[in-house]
Amino acid sequence: MLKRILIFLMIFSGCMAPVLAQENDKVNEKQQAKVKAKADERYNEYSFSPAIDIYKKVLEKGYVSQDLLKRLGNSYYFNAKYEEAANVYQRLAETYPDETEPDYFFRYAQSLKTLGDYEASKEIMGKFKAMTAVEGSRYDDDYLAKIEENSGRYDVKPFPYNSKYSDFAASYYEQGLIFSSDRDTGNLARYRHTWNSRDFLDLYKVNADSISNDNVVKLPGDVNTRLHESTSVVTKDGTTMYFTRNNFLDGKKYKDQEGVIRLKIYSAELIDGEWTNVLELPFNNDSYSVAHPVLSPDEKRLYFVSDMPGSVGESDIFMTEIIGDGTYGPIVNLGKNINTRARETFPYITKDGVLYFSSDGHQGLGGLDVFATKIAFGNFDEPVVNVGKPINGNQDDFAFIIDNESKEGYFSSNREGGLGEDDIYSFEETKPLVLDCIQEVTGTVRDRISNEVLAGATVKIIDEENNEVSSTLTDSKGNYVLSLDCSKGNFVRASRDGYVPAEEYLNVSYGKPRIVDFYLERDLVTGGFGDDLAKLLQLSTIYFDLNKYNIRSDAEIEIQKVIVAMEKYPSLKIKVNSHTDSRGNDAYNLWLSQKRAQSTVDYMVSKGISADRLQGEGYGETRLVNQCANGVRCTSDEHQLNRRSEFIIFE
Repeated sequence: MLKRILIFLMIFSGCMAPVLAQENDKVNEKQQAKVKAKADERYNEYSFSPAIDIYKKVLEKGYVSQDLLKRLGNSYYFNAKYEEAANVYQRLAETYPDETEPDYFFRYAQSLKTLGDYEASKEIMGKFKAMTAVEGSRYDDDYLAKIEENSGRYDVKPFPYNSKYSDFAASYYEQGLIFSSDRDTGNLARYRHTWNSRDFLDLYKVNADSISNDNVVKLPGDVNTRLHESTSVVTKDGTTMYFTRNNFLDGKKYKDQEGVIRLKIYSAELIDGEWTNVLELPFNNDSYSVAHPVLSPDEKRLYFVSDMPGSVGESDIFMTEIIGDGTYGPIVNLGKNINTRARETFPYITKDGVLYFSSDGHQGLGGLDVFATKIAFGNFDEPVVNVGKPINGNQDDFAFIIDNESKEGYFSSNREGGLGEDDIYSFEETKPLVLDCIQEVTGTVRDRISNEVLAGATVKIIDEENNEVSSTLTDSKGNYVLSLDCSKGNFVRASRDGYVPAEEYLNVSYGKPRIVDFYLERDLVTGGFGDDLAKLLQLSTIYFDLNKYNIRSDAEIEIQKVIVAMEKYPSLKIKVNSHTDSRGNDAYNLWLSQKRAQSTVDYMVSKGISADRLQGEGYGETRLVNQCANGVRCTSDEHQLNRRSEFIIFE
């Protein structure tokens, strides 16, 4: 298939020649090595179509080797000839079981899966898992049932502008689309490539609401060349485009040390209606491929696919920050949760931070399948989900895009029934994709009045049906950490003995970590015995004038707060403790303090508080709050601090 040049990042050399002529069927045995060498040369150039013919002839002559079977199997596999690939890989595995590397068992299993032979695929995948214990941990024997759960959520229709050629990789542009096609290069066979003897790809645009194929036109300007162009993304303002092209600039093509023309990402500007000022991005390299650009919703990051050094598998998804002025940040691999030892390609990111991509490394139905995972807020460790049928089938399904608002989108496939080798399909999402969404919630629990941290407080996650999902205790610093399912609404609830529980509702979100701090109030009924209610309610101190026991106007306001608390908690009982300063004799001060306590109780009773909920006691000068005892010289303000009342909670 034509688009495998872009999917697998294994780009042919710059051979601009007609298709290889048929080899003479009468090649004798002495010439066999030379013929095989020519096939190997074609293979190394990724000219798989002629390589297949030659390898087959060598096999027919009875010459079998491990290397030949590997190359022929790969030639079929990378050209989407999965039945032939399965047969060759089977022969390879049976003939050379101990010398065959894990990747060939993986491709063998994938080929069988594409043919619908899931039981045989499972058996071969078991061998692969046994050979690759670490990577094998990602595989689930019940994956088909899980895929079925996500299936049936899309209405799929063929794209009306497909041709008998390859059409794929649609991207949004103005009121329509840009897509890649080899329908007409205008260069005849002179510019056919030898991968599968088809014309080179160009970028086309179409108004998705138009009714005629006449509206399908090549992008104007300098983007399209005599080599491949594909997979584009245009900024929201419509002035900048990033796109994939062979390593070709200013009329020259560039090869790596093995003579292979790699893929690179270029940018172009829309000037006077034409795409021009084509520039190569600085993180490209002649020795590996960089392709399939897509922008984050805020257009601050560029995601792409590459087989650069450090890749997990055959091709990985990477990310870089767009700094501006032609500069970019460090290259970041999205990691082993997303990238596998196989191929991840064709990324697309929605406005709500869902990454869609194609892979044959994650478990699917065969060939490339479309997968989704949340990557909002820089988290690449969320579960990866197969989007199910009918988007995915047993062939290659890729280049998935969707509009969040309309729930309509496009993807590409080489499934049976298409018009060309690869076709674009439109779809409508009828039911939202359910992605596991793990949100981390952290915070601190404190006393609302003192601001002291509360160690040993319980923090729970409660779902909307009031079921406890999880819980933890705060550490010595009052901190907690919990995780919740952010695809649902949840309550975070904090509690501790002697305090009134508090909770906060967290709505459905996209998984951004949340900080929820709690400031708990003391439970005045069950947990406040012996405490001064004035301190718990942060009341101003109730002061009295010298030798007076009447309620001052400033004190009246504070006492009203105590009254409101007692009205709120009908079982709350208060003992009023009143005090004097040290001036005057002890007996007088004891009498005066008792009068102050009683005047406070009488005031509260006059405001509707039952007398049986109140007590009053005077302590004279026996409980001074400072050094102003008998014989100590103090200022009036210092003596004032001792003329006070307290409100102590009692049973």
